[in-house]
Amino acid sequence: MLHPPHQSLQVAAVPPQRGPVRDRDQDDPWHTEAVCRRDEAGLFFAPSKEPTAARLSREEAAKRVCARCPVMVECREHALLQPEPYGVWGGLTAAERRVVLARRRRREVELQKATSSVDQIRAAG
Repeated sequence: MLHPPHQSLQVAAVPPQRGPVRDRDQDDPWHTEAVCRRDEAGLFFAPSKEPTAARLSREEAAKRVCARCPVMVECREHALLQPEPYGVWGGLTAAERRVVLARRRRREVELQKATSSVDQIRAAG
């Protein structure tokens, strides 16, 4: 799959691996193990003016490919950190990634507020 925009992946932009350690060489970028490299890019990126039913079907097929991928988490984190504006990455559509990013931002704000409140209480106490 790694056709545009995938071809522009930069190893430096990939976050440290979270989760179980893989046996792959640390010099290999995560996307070398991506299952989607063997599939057609059209499955992961919408053609122009795609009907809704066709889009939903295509996205579900892409997500099934992602579900069996050993680097799905790394792919998802890459897409969230870039952020990738199009396509299915790490089992999430662009719209689903926007929801995840919004939730992360809200969580960060809530944590900052909580930390600030605790700091104020400690300073006053």
